[in-house]
Amino acid sequence: MSTWDTRRRPDPESSAASTDLTATFRNLCRSSPWKWQSLRFEYWDEPFAEAPDPAAPLIRAWLRRPGALRLETADGLVLHSTTGINDSRDGLYVSSTRKSWLLPPHLVAPVYDDAGLVRRRPEAAYGEPDFGNGRFSAALDPVELAGKAPAPLEFPGSNPVDVQSVRRVEHHGRPSLEARVSPTASYRPTDPSAPLCLAGSNRVRIDLETGVCVASQSLEDASQDHGHWIRIMAVDEYMLDDLFLAQSMNLTDVRRHISWDIRT
Repeated sequence: MSTWDTRRRPDPESSAASTDLTATFRNLCRSSPWKWQSLRFEYWDEPFAEAPDPAAPLIRAWLRRPGALRLETADGLVLHSTTGINDSRDGLYVSSTRKSWLLPPHLVAPVYDDAGLVRRRPEAAYGEPDFGNGRFSAALDPVELAGKAPAPLEFPGSNPVDVQSVRRVEHHGRPSLEARVSPTASYRPTDPSAPLCLAGSNRVRIDLETGVCVASQSLEDASQDHGHWIRIMAVDEYMLDDLFLAQSMNLTDVRRHISWDIRT
């Protein structure tokens, strides 16, 4: 049977289509820095099969690149709020470190594939805000699952993870790609103490719009409690600086009644 239908689209069951979907998965894992600037989401530092346990503790997060982060409990208690997000660097810092000259990712151009996903990442000032452990940061930019560029054809084993069974799914109503992955000897997690996948088989989901790893779970019996879950609430909302300050210094909540003392 031909791998193409009458409209010249790949047969989803063909090996060619499977290869294309695997490449799409890897390119999507490289694309997060160019797909969004702010994100509002809920985060669970544990895995689930299909939906979070209502009793499981969660963190509500507001993130604005680069580096602005606010975290609250489900009850509204502020756990972390960035301060000094507009701090400047002095001349000694700028002149003494090479990294200080790197531009944010969204200001440099990667190599894109035909679908607009990132095939090769340039050198830039990568890094997402961290909290608790490195898996929080790695999930926001899961490049560790793909590497910065495709593996050379003569060295296919240099891919960080082996990718199998890629399929399209929905995650809280959002289109995503789900795959089973197994780390290879080339796998280098962003945080070695909190990798997105452990040895053996793992299930991961990548949100198609943002490139964020919205779910991960080890499928090995001894480590099934390793993983995370993210529910994306909004993408590229406008976020004021005051949201990331411990105490707002600029804005008044106009919803609250302001009393006036009038002396007669």
